[in-house]
Parts: sequence; C-alpha cells; structure tokens
Amino acid sequence: MDKYVIPNLRNACRILKHLGQNNSGLIAKEIAQDLSLPATTTLRIMNTLYLEGLVRKDRGNYYYLGPVLMYLGNAALASTELLVLAQPALQKLTGQTGETSHLAVPCDNRALIVAVRASPHPLRATSRPGTLVELHCCATGKVFLSFLPDQLQKSYGARQAMTSYSHRTITTHRGLKKEIELTRKRGYGFDNEECHIGVRCLAAPVHNSDGSVIAAMGITAALARFPLDRMPEVARHVQATARELSQSLGYSG
Repeated sequence: MDKYVIPNLRNACRILKHLGQNNSGLIAKEIAQDLSLPATTTLRIMNTLYLEGLVRKDRGNYYYLGPVLMYLGNAALASTELLVLAQPALQKLTGQTGETSHLAVPCDNRALIVAVRASPHPLRATSRPGTLVELHCCATGKVFLSFLPDQLQKSYGARQAMTSYSHRTITTHRGLKKEIELTRKRGYGFDNEECHIGVRCLAAPVHNSDGSVIAAMGITAALARFPLDRMPEVARHVQATARELSQSLGYSG
C-alpha cells in the first residue's frame, strides 16, 4: 500500500497531529526538527495548511491548529453521536414550542444546519439540513461567536464582510461586539428578522464532555407566531433542551 501514499500529504498529517500535542504552538524550525523533515519542505507544507485554514499563525510565527479543524471535527461528530442524540431532543423542543427546531455546528466561519424538526403548523419557517448561514446574522452563529476563543472572534471580524440581509442585520464590528456580549450574558442567541424579514430565531449552546461548545440548538418561527413577549418562554424551553442534550454528551456543568 505504501506505493499509493503521497509523502508530503502524509507529512502534513504528521504535522497536524504533532501540533495537536503542542498547544503552546511551534515555529516551523521546531516542527522540522521534531519530525526530521527538511526545512524547506516544512515551510511549504505550513504555508499550504495556513492558506487552507488548517493551521493559524501568530505574530511570532508560532503555528497552532486552525479553525477549519473545528468544523471538520464538529462535522464528524454531527454525523455520529451528536446527530443521533439530537433527534429526540429536537422532537421534544418542537413539541414544547410548536415551532421548527434545528441543530447547527460551526462550519468554517458559518453555521451549518445538520438536523431539522419541522413545526406541525401550516404557518412555519424552516431551513433544510445542509443550509449554511453567516454567523453575524443568525441565532446559532451568535452562539458560536460568543463561545469561540477571542482570537477566532477577531479573525472572523477581520476577514468577514458582514452582509446585510435586512434593515435589522448587524453590519458593524461595534454592533457585533455588543451582540456577542449580550448573547454570552443571557446564554442564548437571538435573530430578530436579521436573516429573513418576518422570521425570528432563538438558539442556545450545546456542550460536549469537556465543556466545549460544539453545536447550537434553536427554533425558527414566523413573526406572527413568535412575538417578543414570547421570548422568555421560548428561551426557557430552548436552553433546557440544549442543556439536556449537553448532559447526554457527558457535560456536567
């Protein structure tokens, strides 16, 4: 089987595993020495991994695992344990609220919807699994921004042009910062017609066994079915169900 192996692709995999064991970061020279790789080859591999978002680099040229790996890890989890355990939780949430419920995971600076339970009502709002939504304008995205490390928040703000989808969409860095702080304080994200006029969403974080936020669970509802005075009731149900799902994943916080 070795004749079908691509040497530098294998070296890239070795580098990623090595960085995973060194959370304090490594410079390219150290990586080359640790793995007995040529310096030039290492630099080329690191530059490629950096351009693809698989590693990140600070001002001191120290490399760390990159944000895209969060998406890949979450996507792998979403297809297994998380997705299986989420189905009854989504069914329960839709039953309690009467609204469409959904589960999303971070996906390379966007929120990827991986599961949906549709509302039984004729007047409903929903997105299909596989839908990608920008973080600044959706409830699940605000949850991810609120619980991601500060460095990733800054990276998102610096790289992303915040598209306006309605007159309510947050499009300034100052406005997004205030929204992140509010989301973190109250424990849930809220989309007030920011993606689609006439639609509101509310989402809460889902934690894994080590406390990391790996997903967000929420509901989507038409404006007529989700007036602002219903927020406390909806938030209570969403947060409780997200907490139950987190506990089933081993979270004890």
